[in-house]
Amino acid sequence: MQSINGYHAHVYFDASTLAQARALCEEAARLFPEVVMGRVHEKQVGPHPDWSCQLAFGPQLVSEMLPWLAMNRRGLVVFMHPLSGDELADHRDHAIWMGAVRPLKLSVFGAD
Repeated sequence: MQSINGYHAHVYFDASTLAQARALCEEAARLFPEVVMGRVHEKQVGPHPDWSCQLAFGPQLVSEMLPWLAMNRRGLVVFMHPLSGDELADHRDHAIWMGAVRPLKLSVFGAD
């Protein structure tokens, strides 16, 4: 089995849910000091089809972060994936979706 070095949870939002997404990410970073909150992107970044904010954390936190996000996302879509060193597989094959599955732009990883 491949080693998992960490996780990213990407909280998706739009103009109407920007404040909600920012509050969720800030609360996650406050409650879980090991979580690193990334920038709040009001544009599409990388493979993400929507505006997003990234939460990065180690594998030891996944059992706490996954249920916390599931119970607190209040309708926001959250895309979580492991960091195994294979970005394409991590985003395509090992994804955990909370809410609607969104079409990722996998071409950024060289996929068709």
